[in-house]
Amino acid sequence: MQFKDYYETLGVEPSAGEAEIKTAYRRLARKFHPDVSKEAGAEDKFKAINEAYEALRDPQKRAAYDQLRARGYRPGDEVQPPPGGFGGGGYGGVDFEEIFAGGGAGGGFSDFFESMFGRGRGGGFGQRGPQARGSGDTRAKLAVSLETVHDGGSVRIAVNERTLDVRIPKGIRPGQVIRLAGQGVQGDLLLEIEYAAHPQLEVDGLNVIYVLPLAPWEAALGASVSVPTLGGPVELKIPANSEAGRKLRLRGRGLPGDAAGRIAPGDQLVELEVLAPRAHNEAQRAAYETMREAFGDDWRRV
Repeated sequence: MQFKDYYETLGVEPSAGEAEIKTAYRRLARKFHPDVSKEAGAEDKFKAINEAYEALRDPQKRAAYDQLRARGYRPGDEVQPPPGGFGGGGYGGVDFEEIFAGGGAGGGFSDFFESMFGRGRGGGFGQRGPQARGSGDTRAKLAVSLETVHDGGSVRIAVNERTLDVRIPKGIRPGQVIRLAGQGVQGDLLLEIEYAAHPQLEVDGLNVIYVLPLAPWEAALGASVSVPTLGGPVELKIPANSEAGRKLRLRGRGLPGDAAGRIAPGDQLVELEVLAPRAHNEAQRAAYETMREAFGDDWRRV
């Protein structure tokens, strides 16, 4: 089993804070998302980025990983887990790790990740994983995609060579529990819901946040840009003279409210991020020189 440097994967220092890690993840996830990237090996890079973020975004997972990294391991070094694995052994004979197969963003986590934390989410060193209670009921966490939360649907899980289809109600909240009668070790299986990390959207209550990269001319002159939402892409009109950090609101495009209508659906907030694309030829370089001559240094004082 080879050690993986998750900080190196995200391009951040080990001292990076939560905000810096999140920013690096969102930037790389956009760049290598299989639906948009044409680069060779983009899908593998996308999975590696999601795995690194899954390990570093959770304080307990990150602390456990940092303890191991402090021993001097470097990428590619062989790591031998202690007897019973980092998590200290099994869970009453039920293959609970299979519950989380594909549960994390991007799916397909490496053997290194699974040895430390369990497959996808839950379990593992430094975590409170699935475990049987005295009553015979068994608890586990189930990571659900935001799309499934938005639309409702079912998630297929495997438990000790059995395949179960779990119905996910539309608008289910983190911390809510789904009970599967008779599917635990000796009693019921209790699945506590958590939201899987999304490569493009961030949850803030019932609202979701999307960071939209814009070229300088799109921000200055205005544009119409396709924006992903949980209900599918929509065309968003960017007003002229928009600045970086401006937030535009897509009402009702967040997570669902309650079925009775007492709680309204959330919104999607689109935060504008103005980026300067690289000049790949002389014509593009000349365009930047023209901009420099037109703006001079005055733009810093605007």
